[in-house]
Amino acid sequence: MIKVNVVAVGKVKEKYFLDAIEEYKKRLSKFCQLKIIEVKEENFCSEPNDIERLEIMKREAVSITKELKGYVIALAIEGKKFSSEEFSKTIDRIKNTDSEITFVIGGSYGIDQKVKDSAKLKMSFSDMTFPHTLARVMLVEQLYRAFTISVDGKYHK
Repeated sequence: MIKVNVVAVGKVKEKYFLDAIEEYKKRLSKFCQLKIIEVKEENFCSEPNDIERLEIMKREAVSITKELKGYVIALAIEGKKFSSEEFSKTIDRIKNTDSEITFVIGGSYGIDQKVKDSAKLKMSFSDMTFPHTLARVMLVEQLYRAFTISVDGKYHK
Protein backbone atom coordinates (compact mmCIF):
# COMPACT_ATOMS: atom_id res chain seq x y z
CA MET A 1 0.00 0.00 0.00
CA ILE A 2 1.41 3.36 -1.02
CA LYS A 3 2.27 5.94 1.63
CA VAL A 4 0.90 9.43 1.04
CA ASN A 5 2.22 12.29 3.14
CA VAL A 6 0.75 15.76 3.28
CA VAL A 7 3.26 18.23 4.68
CA ALA A 8 1.33 21.35 5.56
CA VAL A 9 2.35 24.60 7.18
CA GLY A 10 0.27 25.47 10.23
CA LYS A 11 -2.60 23.87 12.05
CA VAL A 12 -6.21 23.62 10.94
CA LYS A 13 -8.27 25.46 13.53
CA GLU A 14 -11.75 25.24 12.04
CA LYS A 15 -13.72 22.19 13.22
CA TYR A 16 -15.58 21.85 9.91
CA PHE A 17 -12.27 21.59 8.01
CA LEU A 18 -10.92 19.11 10.56
CA ASP A 19 -14.07 17.00 10.25
CA ALA A 20 -13.80 16.94 6.46
CA ILE A 21 -10.12 15.99 6.57
CA GLU A 22 -10.82 13.18 9.05
CA GLU A 23 -13.67 11.84 6.90
CA TYR A 24 -11.49 11.66 3.78
CA LYS A 25 -8.57 10.29 5.79
CA LYS A 26 -10.87 7.45 6.94
CA ARG A 27 -12.06 6.80 3.37
CA LEU A 28 -8.51 6.85 2.03
CA SER A 29 -7.39 4.15 4.48
CA LYS A 30 -8.64 1.54 1.94
CA PHE A 31 -6.21 2.85 -0.68
CA CYS A 32 -3.16 4.32 1.05
CA GLN A 33 -1.47 5.10 4.32
CA LEU A 34 -2.18 8.81 4.70
CA LYS A 35 -0.09 10.85 7.09
CA ILE A 36 -0.60 14.56 7.65
CA ILE A 37 2.47 16.35 8.96
CA GLU A 38 2.00 19.87 10.26
CA VAL A 39 5.04 22.12 10.44
CA LYS A 40 5.23 25.37 12.36
CA GLU A 41 3.80 28.43 10.67
CA GLU A 42 6.23 31.32 11.05
CA ASN A 43 5.00 34.86 11.50
CA PHE A 44 6.76 38.05 12.48
CA CYS A 45 3.97 40.59 12.52
CA SER A 46 0.46 41.11 11.22
CA GLU A 47 1.58 42.73 7.93
CA PRO A 48 5.08 41.58 6.94
CA ASN A 49 6.82 43.34 4.08
CA ASP A 50 8.17 41.45 1.03
CA ILE A 51 11.57 40.77 2.62
CA GLU A 52 9.92 39.45 5.79
CA ARG A 53 7.60 37.22 3.72
CA LEU A 54 10.60 35.68 1.97
CA GLU A 55 12.26 35.10 5.35
CA ILE A 56 9.09 33.47 6.69
CA MET A 57 8.95 31.10 3.70
CA LYS A 58 12.67 30.34 4.06
CA ARG A 59 12.21 29.39 7.74
CA GLU A 60 9.17 27.26 6.93
CA ALA A 61 11.20 25.59 4.15
CA VAL A 62 13.70 24.30 6.72
CA SER A 63 10.91 22.43 8.53
CA ILE A 64 9.27 21.29 5.28
CA THR A 65 12.50 19.93 3.80
CA LYS A 66 13.03 17.61 6.78
CA GLU A 67 9.72 15.88 5.95
CA LEU A 68 10.16 15.34 2.20
CA LYS A 69 10.13 11.68 1.15
CA GLY A 70 9.49 9.81 -2.06
CA TYR A 71 7.90 11.57 -5.01
CA VAL A 72 7.41 15.21 -3.96
CA ILE A 73 4.53 17.31 -5.31
CA ALA A 74 4.34 20.97 -4.31
CA LEU A 75 1.02 22.78 -4.47
CA ALA A 76 1.77 26.08 -6.18
CA ILE A 77 -0.38 28.47 -8.17
CA GLU A 78 2.03 28.24 -11.12
CA GLY A 79 1.85 24.44 -11.10
CA LYS A 80 0.19 22.10 -13.59
CA LYS A 81 -3.59 21.91 -13.50
CA PHE A 82 -5.18 18.46 -13.77
CA SER A 83 -8.64 17.14 -14.35
CA SER A 84 -9.63 14.57 -11.72
CA GLU A 85 -9.07 11.80 -14.27
CA GLU A 86 -5.60 13.11 -15.17
CA PHE A 87 -4.71 13.39 -11.50
CA SER A 88 -5.80 9.78 -10.96
CA LYS A 89 -3.60 8.61 -13.85
CA THR A 90 -0.69 10.63 -12.45
CA ILE A 91 -1.08 8.97 -9.04
CA ASP A 92 -1.23 5.56 -10.74
CA ARG A 93 2.00 6.28 -12.66
CA ILE A 94 3.76 7.42 -9.48
CA LYS A 95 2.57 4.27 -7.63
CA ASN A 96 4.31 2.18 -10.29
CA THR A 97 7.71 3.72 -9.55
CA ASP A 98 7.59 5.05 -5.98
CA SER A 99 6.27 3.68 -2.70
CA GLU A 100 5.71 7.10 -1.18
CA ILE A 101 4.29 10.44 -2.33
CA THR A 102 4.66 13.68 -0.40
CA PHE A 103 2.45 16.68 -1.12
CA VAL A 104 3.53 20.08 0.19
CA ILE A 105 1.06 22.81 1.12
CA GLY A 106 2.71 26.09 2.05
CA GLY A 107 1.59 28.66 4.55
CA SER A 108 -0.12 32.00 4.08
CA TYR A 109 2.66 33.33 1.88
CA GLY A 110 3.27 30.22 -0.20
CA ILE A 111 6.23 27.87 -0.53
CA ASP A 112 9.88 28.86 -0.67
CA GLN A 113 11.34 28.56 -4.17
CA LYS A 114 13.96 26.01 -3.04
CA VAL A 115 11.19 23.64 -1.93
CA LYS A 116 9.34 24.14 -5.22
CA ASP A 117 12.54 23.48 -7.15
CA SER A 118 13.18 20.25 -5.22
CA ALA A 119 9.69 18.91 -6.06
CA LYS A 120 9.31 16.52 -8.99
CA LEU A 121 5.98 18.13 -9.83
CA LYS A 122 4.23 21.40 -9.09
CA MET A 123 0.45 21.16 -9.06
CA SER A 124 -2.26 23.80 -8.94
CA PHE A 125 -5.96 23.49 -8.19
CA SER A 126 -6.78 26.75 -9.94
CA ASP A 127 -5.58 30.22 -10.84
CA MET A 128 -7.60 31.33 -7.84
CA THR A 129 -6.06 31.64 -4.39
CA PHE A 130 -7.45 29.47 -1.57
CA PRO A 131 -6.75 29.50 2.16
CA HIS A 132 -4.06 26.91 2.87
CA THR A 133 -6.36 25.10 5.32
CA LEU A 134 -9.04 24.74 2.61
CA ALA A 135 -6.36 23.52 0.19
CA ARG A 136 -5.71 20.66 2.61
CA VAL A 137 -9.38 19.63 2.48
CA MET A 138 -9.38 19.93 -1.30
CA LEU A 139 -6.24 17.82 -1.60
CA VAL A 140 -7.50 14.91 0.52
CA GLU A 141 -10.84 14.97 -1.32
CA GLN A 142 -9.09 14.89 -4.69
CA LEU A 143 -6.83 12.08 -3.49
CA TYR A 144 -9.89 10.06 -2.51
CA ARG A 145 -11.49 10.84 -5.88
CA ALA A 146 -8.28 9.83 -7.71
CA PHE A 147 -8.07 6.49 -5.93
CA THR A 148 -11.76 5.73 -6.55
CA ILE A 149 -11.41 6.62 -10.24
CA SER A 150 -8.49 4.21 -10.41
CA VAL A 151 -10.65 1.32 -9.18
CA ASP A 152 -13.78 2.37 -11.10
CA GLY A 153 -15.52 3.39 -7.90
CA LYS A 154 -18.88 5.11 -7.83
CA TYR A 155 -17.70 8.25 -6.02
CA HIS A 156 -16.61 10.05 -9.21
CA LYS A 157 -19.46 10.62 -11.65
